[in-house]
Amino acid sequence: MDAAAPPDDSTAPRKRPKPGERRAQILQVLAGMLEQPGADRITTAALAARLDVSEAALYRHFASKAQMFEALIDFIEGSVFGLVNQIADSPLPLPLPGKAARIASVILQFGEKNPGMARVMVGDALVYENERLVARMNQFFDRIESSLRQVLRTAAEAQGSMAPTVQANAQASVWVSFIIGRLQRYARSGFKRLPTEQLEASLRSIG
Repeated sequence: MDAAAPPDDSTAPRKRPKPGERRAQILQVLAGMLEQPGADRITTAALAARLDVSEAALYRHFASKAQMFEALIDFIEGSVFGLVNQIADSPLPLPLPGKAARIASVILQFGEKNPGMARVMVGDALVYENERLVARMNQFFDRIESSLRQVLRTAAEAQGSMAPTVQANAQASVWVSFIIGRLQRYARSGFKRLPTEQLEASLRSIG
């Protein structure tokens, strides 16, 4: 007797993802599209085509494209500040150049591992989008600078600085400029110039 033929998968009903799964899938594909070097403005039509769904299907999960980018920014903030806060709150001293260097490292490493997110962080992906998205990323780096001021002021006080606040403010500004500059170079080089390139030597020169 011949073996039974396997079931024809082409007639099987297509499994529809759950709402939460579809939402995550939309964001994953959007981030992947942002990773394309030199990518132009991403339209909802292009995103829908990549997902093989209608634009209306996208709007069942997000009210607008701006809301999709806000969800990406939520992910960036949650991922980065979880690490930054751990470093800032750590009671253990770190070798020179210390906590500021560690904060810079984790941000640059995050950007390197998530190229599409790096473009969002430096605003390249937000040029034609809602202004509030750019404002949110500006606030993101303001918060990073505030965290850096905190750890640098503590370090300056430990070193006996006569003006620890002034010193920390100036140093934090330099650190943030370095972080943003490295991420911008990464995004604008088509992700060829890695933000962690010669990182340890660069961090020591700043610290």
